[in-house]
Amino acid sequence: MDLYVLLTAQKTTKINSMRSFYFLLAACLIFGRGSSFAQNQKSSEFKVEFEKFTLPNGLQVILHIDRSDPVVAVALTSHVGSAREKAGRTGFAHLFEHLLFLESENLGKGGLDKMSARIGGEGANGSTSRDRTNYFQTVPKDALEKMIWAEADKLGFFINTVTEPVLAKEKQVVKNEKRQSYDNRPYGHNFSVISKNLYPASHPYSWEVIGSLEDLQNATLEDVKAFYNRWYVPNNVTLTISGDFDVAQTKIWVEKYFGEIKRGEAIPKMEKQAVTLATTKKLFYEDNFAKLPQLTLTWPSVYEYHPDSYALEVLASYLSKGKKAPLYKTLVEQKKLTDGVDVFQYNSEIAGQYMITVTAFDQTNLNLVHAGIEEAFKNFEAEGISQQDLDRIKAGQETAFYTTLSSVLGKGFQLAQYEIFAGTPEYINQDVKNILAVTREDVMRVYQKYVKGKNFVATSFVPKGQKNLILDGSILADVVEEKIIEGKEEAFDASIAATYKKTPSKFDRSIEPPYGASPDVILPSVWKNQLSSGLKVFGIANEEVPLVQFQLQLKGGILLEPKNKTGVASILADLMTKGTKNKTPEQLENAIESLGATIRAAATDESILISGTSLAKNYNATMALVSEIILQPRWDAAEFELIKQSTLSQILQQKADPNSIARNEYKKLIYGANSVLANNRVGTESSVKSITLEDVKNYYYQNATPTLAQLHIVGAITSNDAIAALTDLNKKWEPKNVSIPAVATPKEITASKIYFYDVPGAKQSVIRIGYPALAATDADFYPAQILNYRLGGGGFASQLTQELREGKGYTYGISSSFSGSANKGPFTIASGVRSNVTFEAVQLIKDIVSNYGKNFNENDLEVTKGYLIKSNARAFETLSSKLEMLYDISNYNYADDYAKQQENIVKNISMDELKQFSDLYLNANKMIYLIVGDAATQLNKLEQIGFGKPVLLNPKTTK
Repeated sequence: MDLYVLLTAQKTTKINSMRSFYFLLAACLIFGRGSSFAQNQKSSEFKVEFEKFTLPNGLQVILHIDRSDPVVAVALTSHVGSAREKAGRTGFAHLFEHLLFLESENLGKGGLDKMSARIGGEGANGSTSRDRTNYFQTVPKDALEKMIWAEADKLGFFINTVTEPVLAKEKQVVKNEKRQSYDNRPYGHNFSVISKNLYPASHPYSWEVIGSLEDLQNATLEDVKAFYNRWYVPNNVTLTISGDFDVAQTKIWVEKYFGEIKRGEAIPKMEKQAVTLATTKKLFYEDNFAKLPQLTLTWPSVYEYHPDSYALEVLASYLSKGKKAPLYKTLVEQKKLTDGVDVFQYNSEIAGQYMITVTAFDQTNLNLVHAGIEEAFKNFEAEGISQQDLDRIKAGQETAFYTTLSSVLGKGFQLAQYEIFAGTPEYINQDVKNILAVTREDVMRVYQKYVKGKNFVATSFVPKGQKNLILDGSILADVVEEKIIEGKEEAFDASIAATYKKTPSKFDRSIEPPYGASPDVILPSVWKNQLSSGLKVFGIANEEVPLVQFQLQLKGGILLEPKNKTGVASILADLMTKGTKNKTPEQLENAIESLGATIRAAATDESILISGTSLAKNYNATMALVSEIILQPRWDAAEFELIKQSTLSQILQQKADPNSIARNEYKKLIYGANSVLANNRVGTESSVKSITLEDVKNYYYQNATPTLAQLHIVGAITSNDAIAALTDLNKKWEPKNVSIPAVATPKEITASKIYFYDVPGAKQSVIRIGYPALAATDADFYPAQILNYRLGGGGFASQLTQELREGKGYTYGISSSFSGSANKGPFTIASGVRSNVTFEAVQLIKDIVSNYGKNFNENDLEVTKGYLIKSNARAFETLSSKLEMLYDISNYNYADDYAKQQENIVKNISMDELKQFSDLYLNANKMIYLIVGDAATQLNKLEQIGFGKPVLLNPKTTK
């Protein structure tokens, strides 16, 4: 995973926990569970305890104990990212993130991925940034020695396994990742244009982390091995282990498996390379996948952990986040040019950048957006930031900081991050102090130093044919568009076994270490209560961190929408947190943030969910605000109109995004055009335009009732205290008799058919294959999930991944799943493949599914059982996983110990039973095949699959 992609893909980056890209990763992967903060909360000072030592070969080792769950997280971080590369030889750091999972001398082919499946790990993963590459996984505690053995094998006994066929195949996988994450999505080239123009060509941040496809294709085996031998050495690596383990024994294992790996050459320090711009640069690009104009302004900024980065983070939040934000007030409320503004830092080891991104409404001239930004800046210069707003922002940052560190994997990440980039893991205990030390004067000072009147890079990305919207004075950006030609990809044979000379060792490393003592898995204790109003409450008390997470579910969603008013539930959800009867939208927002809390609302197909997080000490006050939102809605007309405009923009954007197109078209094909579940939950352009504020009110007053509501609560609060905080809501929320209409069962697919949606010039084909399958309440639902593990539900342990990614290099990722609720949901295979192998990929998927049951063997059964049983040790590790448990119990009438019941199903299921389930639920000749891609080059060939002439869903675009 390229962390560059994370930043470009997430609009929430402006509020990520502080400056670090690493924080962004941790925040995406983890949310809330046991930490040393909980163990030390009686202390007046935050403290994360750890032990650090260094092996003679230079390996840095950091250990952190957390006994809240029987799991351990292991992370290996190498201080090498794209910044260690050379011009003309880019992409190597990211390439190795892929290669290291394939094979090592003693793990064998399939490497850590195969072992992860057996030991019940969450799935080995990795990420690459400009400055480091890491490899990580959380596993049951009994597999710790195995993980240490495996990580040592990757570091010291790997490079001999990289052969020409291995390199050729993985080049294709990385190319597919680039197509999926950059080339085949709106604004995907924006960061590349910015980097080329912000940094001089000699600067290592001037190229993308994923590298150049040309460089990657030209890379020789000798180039790749030289890069590895230079940077993947113990004296450039940090090993972090955090969780429930024996420290003395772990040190013995680390010395045993890592100790004899030879030290490498001295690692040069990365010197800071700040950049300045002699003049402002303006560039534009007509984007094939964009439907809305987007303006991005980027200023040179500071490196990671620079003293000014803390005030710059506050500035970013204040300028853009919330109703009081100057940019929000000017661009959103007053000028109505957009529905939101992002301001964020992208700070790295040797330099950084400060960015504003605005995706404007349809046909908006970006000169108006830029003028609005300048106007907002002037307002900020005149008014500055108040102490109240500073305290509010810092409270949120502090909560986010603690939340990011509240899992074993999160703290492991951060300890390594601080060791490498701040010089010591002890910085984990200093960072939050720096957050809280920011003053009002600091915020204004950094604005004047880095933003006001300073030169910047401006990029205007506009839809094809809308060059009239670009910023005045812009020149055409240099964007390299890959041409995908039939039969031009490099051929390779992934079945060829690598032959190599094994690296000598002091002991036989081919023997996998045994398991430790089996962890005791204790399921969370669930409490339940039904209040007099009919509101059902489900909870789990968990004292590991002083946080509470909650989710109030209002059942109904789009199922209760009037015909021709599709999207009203989604608009209602967005409107619910935009003020109350006695609080303006700004006042409500301030009240929530002053508590260090979050309250959000969102619509799903079958519910509206009001969810949030609060410090335990502020739970009562937070729930009082939730009660006010429910009991005293504001119905703010201005906010309603803004939400409508934002929704229309979202619908327009979806029409250009191949993955959104696939999602929406697939629902229609699965459920049938007349089913309410076929609807796009945000609505259509016509339905949203027709929705009035009265429609929203009517939906709410007719359907919002405690008799169809469920509250899920997890965290550091007792059942009595949780219920006491609901007294006012229970007393004043009037019950109504509301029934949710039954959903018609989707029609059975009696014969397969191929459907094609044309996106001219698409670099990838997005594939969805499936049929209406099972409800979560069906007796066969969990056995079907067991069946699916080795097909496409087990990541790298699945056959689809092994065949299409590892075997053929057709895709970056592929998966299959059974998804259902109280209503029948689909079985789905989902992937994106490079355009010129669309036919081959679909044919291979069809063959795999057709032969899956008959080829399912004892080894498949053993791997499936091993993973599903052992992974229970970490099944309810986080607060969010406990919330999910409560959701399943309350919605599907599962028993409190359903996880144990499912474990027994796994233990007792036979191979013959799974073969029978395959016959029932995996018939490749009775599925819908949807492809979203370039019809001109891919459509006709698909008739050879044998399902007749493909149906073109949007024929007008091909004329």
